[in-house]
Amino acid sequence: MKTSLFTALLVVISLVSVNDLNAQKFRSLDKSPLDVIAYPTGHRETNKTIKIYYSRPQLKGRTVESLAPAGKVWRTGANEAVEITFAKDTTFGGEKVKAGTYSLFTIPGEKEWTVILNSATNVWGAYSYDEAKDVVRVSGKVSKSDKEIEAYSMAFGKKKELFMGWGNTIVTVPIE
Repeated sequence: MKTSLFTALLVVISLVSVNDLNAQKFRSLDKSPLDVIAYPTGHRETNKTIKIYYSRPQLKGRTVESLAPAGKVWRTGANEAVEITFAKDTTFGGEKVKAGTYSLFTIPGEKEWTVILNSATNVWGAYSYDEAKDVVRVSGKVSKSDKEIEAYSMAFGKKKELFMGWGNTIVTVPIE
């Protein structure tokens, strides 16, 4: 009798433990996954002077213009607003910027995009965008890509310029 009671107790304890493990709910991959780029771009480079965290929406048959309308502030990706960190004082698009972390918004246009560094960080999208917190607004030159870019992408060029690409649009901002 004691053996069967002990065995029953062990079975109950093991079932509870297994159910606790199975109770963990892990999220599936985000539809617009978070990504990061850094400058210098070498993987083994330890002196990163710029880091950008952004989410990468996909076109999925839609147009850039429908997702990032011309003349309206856009979060420049998906989900949370893009955050850019400068490890030292920098010149961004011709404007001096102090070292620190900023949100990055854009206002799309046909020939140029307005690229905005804003002091508000940890914000969702552009819903709470506050122009009064803009640190700088610069012009990003628009060019066209021969190849369609399905997932919104950001990259640094060899001359330290920032490239933002989506659809057939590439926006370039020089950084010194």
